[in-house]
Amino acid sequence: MSEKSIKQIQSEYKETADEKLDSFIREYIQDGRPGVAKLINQAQRKIMKLQQEKARVLKMTEYEKKYSDYEYICGIDEVGRGPLAGPTVAGAVILPKDLLIYYINDSKKLSETKREKLFDEIKEKAIASAVGIVDVDSINKTDNISVSVYEAMRQAIGNLNVKPDLLFVDAVHIPDIDIKQVSIVKGDAKSISIAAASIIAKVTRDRMMVELDEKYPGYGFKDNKGYGTKEHIDGLKRLGKSPIHRDKFIRNFIEE
Repeated sequence: MSEKSIKQIQSEYKETADEKLDSFIREYIQDGRPGVAKLINQAQRKIMKLQQEKARVLKMTEYEKKYSDYEYICGIDEVGRGPLAGPTVAGAVILPKDLLIYYINDSKKLSETKREKLFDEIKEKAIASAVGIVDVDSINKTDNISVSVYEAMRQAIGNLNVKPDLLFVDAVHIPDIDIKQVSIVKGDAKSISIAAASIIAKVTRDRMMVELDEKYPGYGFKDNKGYGTKEHIDGLKRLGKSPIHRDKFIRNFIEE
């Protein structure tokens, strides 16, 4: 039995990094006290979950490994194709080879708190990351939102400080780009590079919409991020359109 109190061992467990949990278990597994046994069980379950998460993330690197001959693989994804208001934003991310980022996923499947943490980790560990932003004025000038989406993607690629050798794109092919592209359906759930790009784009746009909520109150932009929720549509009918609304997207709501 350890000379440490259970309270001391609990504090040690809380401070133990994930990669050191095996050492924690080896040190205290023979302790015998029920309180310590409970901590050992918690550590063992955590290790199992981490192993499962590692396997999931490793599966998200299969496309990167398939194209490992390319030096700089860049994931591309966009957010803001469907909202009634606000810009469309694209993210571009080049990750180091063999980098694993636990809990990374399609940004839509993550909580806001998790996205924010992953955003910081991706920015810290990426070889290069950038965004492209197409504002509402530009969106309003075209009949096809895809034009704006592709422009945001081209901007994001152009804003990188490292030129990619290969692009992984979520489900589309970007026109007017002279870099080899691989289109991956549901790529934000299958490729770690695209998932990283989706998080960079999503967090960037969400932060913009929170700021725009202060500038244009009454539509709930802080919460709905410009999408057509009941709160947003009610505000639109009550207040009319704001300068950041997309004319063609809101026409039916204004006419009602």
